[in-house]
Amino acid sequence: MSDDRPASGHEHGESGTHDHHHHDLDRLSMAVVTVSSTRGASDDAAGDAIEEELRAADNEVETRFVVPDDAAAVTEAVREAVGDASVDAVVTTGGTGVTPDDVTVEAVEALFEKHLPGFGELFRTFSREEVGTRVVGTRATAGIVPRDEDAPDGDGVPVFSLPGSENAARLGTRDIIVPEAPHLAGLARR
Repeated sequence: MSDDRPASGHEHGESGTHDHHHHDLDRLSMAVVTVSSTRGASDDAAGDAIEEELRAADNEVETRFVVPDDAAAVTEAVREAVGDASVDAVVTTGGTGVTPDDVTVEAVEALFEKHLPGFGELFRTFSREEVGTRVVGTRATAGIVPRDEDAPDGDGVPVFSLPGSENAARLGTRDIIVPEAPHLAGLARR
């Protein structure tokens, strides 16, 4: 379960200015959605890596789904996860490449109220060391999805979409999502 209390007990820094991190959540409850037509729950190495990294950082994994490479299935799974009031953030893995069945990016970006372009940029920067210039083939993305699609801005949930390889899923979760999701989740629900 999420804890709505701020990570720090104060709202102002030493200089008396507003503390930008006072909305950060201490612990997140996450949903993980694996997009694959060939893998199932028993052989989901990327989903397992994401869950391991989230739990190692003392977060909970509330829900895990495995859905086929189908835009409607991805949209439905993400909407279901975002609609769960106990979920603070969602991570998808798979479907971010350039093959005809890679439809995750189109499915999730259609739900975004706000795009977070820095996520994909940073992921590709971090990935370049491992995969070199092949990094241009990943379309990792992130954004804020409103809990209620008919509601005005507010009470949003960060959704991060990573490639389906175990290494990419671990890297993006450990090095970007774990440190930044508490801050983004706190701000998105203001």
